[in-house]
Amino acid sequence: MKETAHVRGHFADRAGTYDRSSSWCTDGALGELMLSAAAPRPGDAILDVACGTGLVSRLFAGRGRRLVGVDITPEMAVRARDVLDELVIAPAEELPFRDGTFDIVVCRQGLQFMTLPDAVREMARVTRPGGRIVLAHLCAYGADDLDEYAEILRLRNPARRHFFRPGDVEALLVGAGCDPVRSERYVSVEDVDVWSDNGAIGEDAREAIRDRYARASPAFRARHAVDGTDGRITDRMLFVVASGTRV
Repeated sequence: MKETAHVRGHFADRAGTYDRSSSWCTDGALGELMLSAAAPRPGDAILDVACGTGLVSRLFAGRGRRLVGVDITPEMAVRARDVLDELVIAPAEELPFRDGTFDIVVCRQGLQFMTLPDAVREMARVTRPGGRIVLAHLCAYGADDLDEYAEILRLRNPARRHFFRPGDVEALLVGAGCDPVRSERYVSVEDVDVWSDNGAIGEDAREAIRDRYARASPAFRARHAVDGTDGRITDRMLFVVASGTRV
């Protein structure tokens, strides 16, 4: 409960600025990868888990017969209400839907705040056999990248509970009973000053993020193609878009 309250408070603070807090939030190419992986059809019932302000829901609007969003932060979710057929305030670990209710379940950038693997198992439970689950998530480039990256990500978002590498998100789908599981990678170029200005951390944390980039190892700087031209720091951040078919 304490961890849930921490997450809810963090995103309540971010509600007004979330949509412009990262380049990936409104990146059409990343959105198209999710749509392609989900392959929605007109008769599909679609669930957006951790729907937030409705950015992903808007991608799927009009592509199925029913679109439902679920989130734990009312201040965020109320901004998605206009695009949803139904909005539910509930945790991902306890989805208030019957088994096999949905044809497609999607979740972008929500897993790091959830109890795992419980939340993904719940997503699988409410997906019908033969339905699809699509998870899109920021990941380190590998095990040797994880520690430095986790330090930066934790400074930006202290509510975060999990840090992922490629393969971790796919493994969650396999563990939840999906087969086959496929994934694609996508790199988002982020301006660190924009990315860190999320409305929920102070300038001291933002300065600590800048300092951590300045002290980053040569290997980290090379993997992320970190660029500090004209005093602006850019980071090429890796997303994994993983999809699984519910057995």
